[in-house]
Amino acid sequence: MRETDNDTARFARPVRVHGAADARAALAAAMDLGVPVALVADAAAGGLWLRTVLEDARAAVPEAVACAVLDCGDRAGDAQAALAAGVDAVLFTGPPAVAARLADIAAQKGAALLTELPEPLDPRGARDAQAACRAWLAGG
Repeated sequence: MRETDNDTARFARPVRVHGAADARAALAAAMDLGVPVALVADAAAGGLWLRTVLEDARAAVPEAVACAVLDCGDRAGDAQAALAAGVDAVLFTGPPAVAARLADIAAQKGAALLTELPEPLDPRGARDAQAACRAWLAGG
């Protein structure tokens, strides 16, 4: 995995979020285990939505260490919009030259640009989303 900062631990076992309940479950599990967690959403959700979901989850579980990653695929415009919205990181899989320019923009904003990310856990449909996140974040 490559990113603009060297803190790979927070991106090691990402969790896909579809709403506030997923985010709270992921943060509660991360807090229980004392590990960081990256919340991932598709670009269609929007950077402001993801940032708000993370802020709400942080308010509910303030002890958790978490960041927001918007999966922008190869869409540079979505990545720029996400960075402007203040997300912690964007996942961009487009051309390396474009990724380099986006990495510069991300660095100026104190964000990370990821070009790879492990497949995230999707807790949607789990009987107990927090337990699923706990098992995932524990390496299960």
